[in-house]
Amino acid sequence: MEQIRYKQRICTDTAVIEDFLSVTRTGVLGISGAEYPYCVPVNYVWKDGAVYFHGLGSGKKVQLLKDNPEVSFTVYQEFGTVKDPVPCHADTSYRSVMLFGHAEKVEDFKESAGALQAIVEKFLPGLYPGKISSTLAEKYRSAHDNKAVAVYKIIPVEKTAKENVADKEDLFQG
Repeated sequence: MEQIRYKQRICTDTAVIEDFLSVTRTGVLGISGAEYPYCVPVNYVWKDGAVYFHGLGSGKKVQLLKDNPEVSFTVYQEFGTVKDPVPCHADTSYRSVMLFGHAEKVEDFKESAGALQAIVEKFLPGLYPGKISSTLAEKYRSAHDNKAVAVYKIIPVEKTAKENVADKEDLFQG
């Protein structure tokens, strides 16, 4: 079990965590690489208690996920620098959530279409009036590799959250 040592920064407010996962646009996917850890930012959607992200059906990320699907996923936002009369006491205002779990390629085209639709609605709200169908999710091929889009799902087995929220007047405005 992952532990946060800095107990004063632990965030346990489920509503805050859920909202943060829902509105934040990019997370960092951590995968065990062949020689080094491989951490890559991905656009994602938080849906039904899982992270969904998509990408090409080929490449390094696809191969590494196939070889070792145990992953971490980090979402964070910095709000600014907290000022203090003593330079060593200046701090950072932030919120972060780390998820640990198993990434699996979504093979069900209905689930895949639902995840892709949620991604479209999050990143391009109101732009496309139609819905992504399971047929489109199954048949679409990328011009980059002529493969179907790969949709992945991470169901967290563990979740940690930290925050240091500060009032706006306490942040450096330089």
